[in-house]
Amino acid sequence: MQTTAVILKGPQDLGLDVLEVTPPNAGDLVVRISHSGISTGTEKLFWSGDMPPFPGMGYPLVPGYEAAGEVVEAPASSGFKTGDRVFVPGANCYEGAFGLFGGASRILVSDPARVTKIDAGLGAEGALLALAATARHAMAGPHKAVPDLIVGHGVLGRLLARLTVAAGAPAPTVWELDPSRMEGAEGYSVMHPDADKRRDYTSIYDASGSAAILGDLIGRLAKGGEIVLAGFYTAPISFAFPPAFMKEARLRVSAEWTRDDLIATRALVESGALSLGGLITHTSKAADAATAYQTAFTDAGCLKMILDWEGHA
Repeated sequence: MQTTAVILKGPQDLGLDVLEVTPPNAGDLVVRISHSGISTGTEKLFWSGDMPPFPGMGYPLVPGYEAAGEVVEAPASSGFKTGDRVFVPGANCYEGAFGLFGGASRILVSDPARVTKIDAGLGAEGALLALAATARHAMAGPHKAVPDLIVGHGVLGRLLARLTVAAGAPAPTVWELDPSRMEGAEGYSVMHPDADKRRDYTSIYDASGSAAILGDLIGRLAKGGEIVLAGFYTAPISFAFPPAFMKEARLRVSAEWTRDDLIATRALVESGALSLGGLITHTSKAADAATAYQTAFTDAGCLKMILDWEGHA
């Protein structure tokens, strides 16, 4: 079995190629991908060459962990059937390339435990399930508070804000520096940090990935408040101790989503409580992957770029 896939051969050396696919085991699913998303966080770091050492890292690699498609082969024991619409968070199923994260491909082979059924009506938005689950993971669970300030109005920041509103909590404030990203708020306000005079936030979620902003965020906390680092940070995290001491500040790092987050987020989306609408701003044919990745990583107006795989083998 072969597939067309995005191959990142080295920093900023990206294109399509044909790869051999590892033959499926007896219990595996074969999925034909229709849409895959481009992450402007971790994938951008691999593309730029700025990613710190990471388990499973190496070139050439197949990027992508946001993929939606249709099951084309399914054993009876899998719980899936041919034609099921599914989300797949990538796959390591290639000969001659690292599957990190392995979702940007026309054909994937995956353990059914990693695959989630989704509503066929979601279309390309089905590929956003991982990002929505990431936002949910940051917020849900014991000893976690919903945000009253979110830093960054990209896709993750918007999802955090939408989940907060969906939870019935007071609408959060969202900071954004780029004027092109100020629009699109649904039930909450977006402002430039300089326009915000508040210094009593109890729960600040940073979705910007900027380590340099931490000092300012500590100054915005109420006493005993918490800062949640929800982005991915390549620079060392540091801050002046006296302001944090005075505020008795707490820091929490939010890691990747779990399967429970994925299932819970799917339920929110399918019930209508959480909308994924308006987050996909750009769509490109997979044949134009090199240009699509460049746009996703350099155009601030691109919230989420989706690759359309229809027409590829």
